[in-house]
Amino acid sequence: MALPYNHYYKLSLSALNLKKSGSLHSHPICCVQCNSNVSSSPFTEKHSLKRYQRDHWVYNSNNQELLSLNSDDRAASCSVPSDSDSIRLNDITLQLPELRKLLEVLKHKRENCGGQVPKNGPGNVFLVGTGPGDPDLLTLKAVKVIKKADLLLYDRLVSNAVLDLVGPDARLLYVGKTAGYHSRTQEEIHELLSSFAEAGANVVRLKGGDPLVFGRGGEEMDFLQQPGIQVKVIPGITAASGISAELGIPLTHRGVATSVRFLTGHSRKGGTDPLFVAENAADPDSTLVVYMGLSTLPSLAQKLIHHGLPPDTPVAAVFAELEDLADKIKTAELVSPTLIIIGKVVALSPFWPQSSIEASCLVEA
Repeated sequence: MALPYNHYYKLSLSALNLKKSGSLHSHPICCVQCNSNVSSSPFTEKHSLKRYQRDHWVYNSNNQELLSLNSDDRAASCSVPSDSDSIRLNDITLQLPELRKLLEVLKHKRENCGGQVPKNGPGNVFLVGTGPGDPDLLTLKAVKVIKKADLLLYDRLVSNAVLDLVGPDARLLYVGKTAGYHSRTQEEIHELLSSFAEAGANVVRLKGGDPLVFGRGGEEMDFLQQPGIQVKVIPGITAASGISAELGIPLTHRGVATSVRFLTGHSRKGGTDPLFVAENAADPDSTLVVYMGLSTLPSLAQKLIHHGLPPDTPVAAVFAELEDLADKIKTAELVSPTLIIIGKVVALSPFWPQSSIEASCLVEA
């Protein structure tokens, strides 16, 4: 049995091969918490059976047997706490032994190939953007790096189709985050990247969209570069570009929108108020693209209108005018991730109601 997370895991992950777990849990943790009934998704849902099958190497043999059972048999085989934090800690506990083993294998391999381990290991970390999920939209360099990786840490919004490109000998590890459930904290992800790079691995951090657009890639670069680990960034198509292209919305257009601005609608600690909406964001001649803004949308729309953006400004999440957007999104029952594009250019989309008439008027104006 393992020590509680916040006592054990704050030790550097590079020490996993040296530290032995204690026995402070009163009950054994016996299996993964997976759900074979998760609805079909192009992405990796946090407790989907497919996720655990993909990451099978990091769980012990007993849990692999459990993964082959149907949901009723699996429920009868073990009991797992239902709260999200206990599930997360349970998952980490199950993974630690195999993570230690992989670190040992990589270190041994490097020592045999190159003698004594240098102070800053030869492994590289690649921050790879996988775009909106279509593997045909990956860069050639991204595909090459994905196929040659030793270990890939992937997010929820990396599509199954992209993950199918991973080489047969590579190891995959899910580090995805959803509202209310982070399989790994950002600090834990930093330690994983650092420890395996120092052990000589070619580590790939797979992110949806672009790593440096609301992807926390800058934080990971900063953490890794401090001890001298080389980090290379391979850009991807960010959601703003991918979705606007799919909908036929030009983010800038001569005479309609002279600039585009990317905003986060995310609120700290799950609140309903946008983290930051500046007065100058409400510019009718600019296009606003809001990432992670679904939960804060009602407040966001009110603030933009208050600061001068016309209530009838066209918006795409569902196609609507700004003043009606919150109600229409609620009716459509949209869920995260949802991108919101706000501005007159939305009316240029061929999918916008009466688009040909409004587009003609906009361009003539």
